[in-house]
Amino acid sequence: QVQLAESGGGSVQAGGSLRLSCAASGSIRSVYKMAWYRQAPGKQRDLVAQIINGGNTGYADSVKGRFTISRDNAKITAYLQMNSLKPEDTGVYYCKVTATTTQRSLADYWGQGTQVTVSS
Repeated sequence: QVQLAESGGGSVQAGGSLRLSCAASGSIRSVYKMAWYRQAPGKQRDLVAQIINGGNTGYADSVKGRFTISRDNAKITAYLQMNSLKPEDTGVYYCKVTATTTQRSLADYWGQGTQVTVSS
């Protein structure tokens, strides 16, 4: 129904930058929200940033001022620009899309995750 292709993860030194992308495809009717979550080793998956229809954004306190989420509606793609990265930003980053499709009402869809490693 909905496929998410994440890219842009990798390894970087503290203070560096990375840009994650999440491209959605499939039988999508309408996308309500696109979000990025992070799961550090041994910890739960937490919301990092989200962008809702109309452009409203929200961020975890730990990334405010450093991360920026944006969205290309024509490409159904969300981006997460991550600057001034810290070792505590290390983890697997997952994209989540909340959308309606030709077969389902509003539902959440998850990507496979992309690893981000920040070394000190």
